[in-house]
Amino acid sequence: MSQSKATMAKQIAKAAIAFEQRRTGNHVPKSVTVVLSEGTLVITLHEALSPAERKMAQSPAGAAKIQDFHRQLFAGSSESLRKEIQRITGMEVREATAEVEPKTGAVVQAFTTGTVVQVFLLAGSAATETWSGSDPGDLS
Repeated sequence: MSQSKATMAKQIAKAAIAFEQRRTGNHVPKSVTVVLSEGTLVITLHEALSPAERKMAQSPAGAAKIQDFHRQLFAGSSESLRKEIQRITGMEVREATAEVEPKTGAVVQAFTTGTVVQVFLLAGSAATETWSGSDPGDLS
């Protein structure tokens, strides 16, 4: 793998935007964040919901429908994005899921190789930091 993670992340971001555009028509996210760490890839599409979806998501029932719709849409259409991620990273995608945060319109897509992914969308922007470790004692 001769590409840097930054180069791969940019390619994956472009692929994710193209995927969203094909999947949803003309609506594209305002921005995309890609985090690639070992066997986990998380793509966050910021402000990815259409104006109609944002309006519908204002009620709890509408938000639940939007979340379910996007999960099903992603599950049924993500194969092309999975193949593009494999082409870019050289790694097979074993699992993929999408979650929608209806209040902000963020769509989070997680592609893993069998790991547990916990995603927390913060209310603001924080400096980028990376930590990687395997010993729970390292947390002190």
